Amino acid sequence: MQNNIRQFKPKQTTTSSEQQPAKKEIFYFDYTFLLVLIFLIGFGLIMVYSASYYEAMQEFGDSNYYVKKQMLATVIGFGGMFAAYKIPYQWYRKLGFLPYLACIAVILMIFPFGYEANGARRWIALGPISFQAAEPVKLGMVIFLANFVHAFRKKVNSPKIIFSMIGLTLPIFLMVYKITDNLSSAIIIFAICIAMIFVATKGYKWWISLGAVGAAGVAALVFYIVQSASTGDGFRSERILAWLDLEKYASGKGYQTLQAMYAIGSGGIWGKGLCQSIQKLNFLPEAQNDMIFSIICEELGLFGGIAVILMFMILIWRMVIIATHAIDIHGAMIVVGVIAHIAVQVILNIAVVTNTIPNTGISLPFISYGGTSVCFLMFEMGVVMNVARNIKITNY
Repeated sequence: MQNNIRQFKPKQTTTSSEQQPAKKEIFYFDYTFLLVLIFLIGFGLIMVYSASYYEAMQEFGDSNYYVKKQMLATVIGFGGMFAAYKIPYQWYRKLGFLPYLACIAVILMIFPFGYEANGARRWIALGPISFQAAEPVKLGMVIFLANFVHAFRKKVNSPKIIFSMIGLTLPIFLMVYKITDNLSSAIIIFAICIAMIFVATKGYKWWISLGAVGAAGVAALVFYIVQSASTGDGFRSERILAWLDLEKYASGKGYQTLQAMYAIGSGGIWGKGLCQSIQKLNFLPEAQNDMIFSIICEELGLFGGIAVILMFMILIWRMVIIATHAIDIHGAMIVVGVIAHIAVQVILNIAVVTNTIPNTGISLPFISYGGTSVCFLMFEMGVVMNVARNIKITNY
């Protein structure tokens, strides 16, 4: 009998705080973003060496000349990326309009400190340091517009604010275009700013009308350029004519693009193999710079070209996730600006290489040779990682 008696223990009462485990906040870190970024940077160094070793040996007697300079810029870029990762992005709000004024100052530095390279005065030399003026302007405009949108976040949908942002963008566009004679960078800067303004605003009524006016203006400009090009007059007329009839201008402005097309076509699906390109052997000028995507397609084939595009798509996708989960509009707008920078530059570079648009100097981010571009792009990546770092994930 005694064994069948159930012994009851008094029920212990718990408080609400004891019933629910304490929440623990974990800061977000996007490892996929970092791995893809490291892959692109490493792949870029490999392709810079592959595309440049023959020319470097001929010109400088050192096949590693270009890749060593690119590696030095990459190391500096990693330092800048780490610093940007550690600096709270909210600090940039304190700068207010200073980034905009800094952009103007950098462009005007072309007059006392600029020097000419490849037929254009776009570079600034300050002692042993030289950089392309347009690169810091891209970063400066991203920070400035993010500050502007945050400052006027309650009125950002008003026509006055929208036209103010567009009005502040136009002088920078014109200065980069006229003073540095760099239409491609001016277009990229303008596209970055328009993308940020578009994302910041909720209504689309104004954008429909602005888009219609802009499309009409672009159509008129294209018609004017083509007409002036046909008579041999006007801005970059030979480039336009080469774009319209590449083979006719094969010995002039169409030569580089035609050789790039040969490289892409000869690569086939799987390519000739790494370092096996023929076009880089004094056939394709500046193969390690703007035309490096054609060398990728020649050596690694269509498969390699598509793989690179997919890597950029993954990088942009991870940044979209960071932007949508940012803790405030300021951080989101900074990431949107960086997304626009990468996306526009990749699209335009590949479009130039495939002769979809007229030839103009646009580098492929993280892959083309160019220390200034790599340093500022990696700093931007550090800022994006800092925005991601502030995202809080609640864990139980």
